[in-house]
Amino acid sequence: MENNPTKAAFLGLDGTPYTLALDLMERGVMPNLKALLSEGTLRRMDTVMPEVSSVAWTTFMTGVNPGRHGIFGFMELKPGYEMYFPNFSHMKARTLWDRLGESGRSSVVINVPSTYPARPLKGAMTAGFVALDLKKATYPDSVYQYLSGMGYRIDVDTVKARQNVDFLVDDLKLTLARRREAILHFMDNEPWDLFLGVVTETDRLHHYLWDAYADPSHRLHGFFFDYYREIDSLVGEFADRLKDRHPGVPLLIMSDHGFGALEWQVNINFWLKENGYLKLSKEPAQSWEDIGPGTRAFALDPSRVYINLKGKYKRGEVGPEEYGQLCDELARGLMSIEVDGRKVLKAVYKKDEIYSGPCMENAPDLVLLSNPGFDLKGAISRDVLNEKGFLTGMHTQDDAMLYIGMTDMPDKAGERKPSILDVPPTLCRFLAIDGGEMEGTPLV
Repeated sequence: MENNPTKAAFLGLDGTPYTLALDLMERGVMPNLKALLSEGTLRRMDTVMPEVSSVAWTTFMTGVNPGRHGIFGFMELKPGYEMYFPNFSHMKARTLWDRLGESGRSSVVINVPSTYPARPLKGAMTAGFVALDLKKATYPDSVYQYLSGMGYRIDVDTVKARQNVDFLVDDLKLTLARRREAILHFMDNEPWDLFLGVVTETDRLHHYLWDAYADPSHRLHGFFFDYYREIDSLVGEFADRLKDRHPGVPLLIMSDHGFGALEWQVNINFWLKENGYLKLSKEPAQSWEDIGPGTRAFALDPSRVYINLKGKYKRGEVGPEEYGQLCDELARGLMSIEVDGRKVLKAVYKKDEIYSGPCMENAPDLVLLSNPGFDLKGAISRDVLNEKGFLTGMHTQDDAMLYIGMTDMPDKAGERKPSILDVPPTLCRFLAIDGGEMEGTPLV
């Protein structure tokens, strides 16, 4: 048995809110997590903006803001308005396991989103959402051989889930079972100094069945709680195996963002069209290449507004002399949007207020933070400001959770609420490696 305090184990519960965790512990649904509170500290945490997994998990794995790691959302536009999906190869900063590998130490990275395609590391990896091909998602080949042999599932089938909720229920169960098997297998059978395992099924559960949690009369109300009993069972087994096989190694449990009820999807490009900032060469637009002459701004999913700058985009209209005034004008107008008599936005941030670094040229010019219940969308073809969709839950920025297995954890961050940026340097402190240019404050 080892007793090495320069190791660390991490379990990610994608999108599990702090407030939900408290409620589930109070209801007796998560007794294992509750038991861990006697030997650790659970805190509410802020995440980055926009509060999507690709941005949040990349921030977690690098310890720097999007202005330095270069990932601002699930999709981006090229100068000719052609859409592309950034992947691991577009990320511009070193990861935690890169730093650890430089000193010859090993990491096991299981299902961390935005790590596809997998690339060589000192250790083992299978990439998470949005991985397309298991072979390209794994390193080394022995990982692929094991996962393919045991019927591993990269993700639930979200396309079929939209059409059949009973299929979703079965798919959630099967995918979690395979995820659990993989996480525990690699925890036990691969050498590691840093173990990172992430469950994404919690995020899918919340998106599709948040209404089942909130409504006791929903026919899947019981399933929501039963699913979290399975999540809690994994938490308990993970913690027990860590104590038994790696005594003295600290445990961290984290979600990358919070979640809440989705009342309205709000189409920011519709507002931009209605107010003369976005012009389309055809209606309805078929693609982003239908952005037409006269466009001064457009929005990308989620919550991101881009100024159509001359010299940056193919049909750029806005010169540098107009830029600041246009940003101010847009911020005032966007803050005025109301649905059902309620303000949609809590805040509008200019990019240099929340980002910094060498990737700033690609950052959104404005980032919008919504009030509860309003999910900000960037579809270009919608013809209404607000509508209902098939999802019932949405991400939130201010209700992520963080557990650190230390009851006497000193608060190095002071009285302020911790941020996801504080977690990577905290892991570096446990691992006894230099966090270098990481931006957060270690919490231990």
